[in-house]
Amino acid sequence: MADTQWHTMVVKLPMASEEHATIVKRVIDVDKELQSHVVKRTLTTEGNVLVATFKTLTVRLARLTLNSFLENVDLVVRTLSEFTEDAAQYNSLSKGSSNQEK
Repeated sequence: MADTQWHTMVVKLPMASEEHATIVKRVIDVDKELQSHVVKRTLTTEGNVLVATFKTLTVRLARLTLNSFLENVDLVVRTLSEFTEDAAQYNSLSKGSSNQEK
């Protein structure tokens, strides 16, 4: 199909940090689009901004794809907000204890 028949959306979502943008990208990239013949997704980061580009064959698919993507981003961001500080504290504690054992 010709490129002119595809509907293109670019969504830029600022994250709390560059690390968070990278984590969100990596988590969402694991799941490929179910209908890859009619939905194309590209995720990149620009500093702390997650950039998602979607190409779909119909406007309806564009809406559904974007809705699903934003729900997934919301879940990852909420998970990060719940566990990031605790995870950072755990990592610093485990590094400190491993340094003491040496």
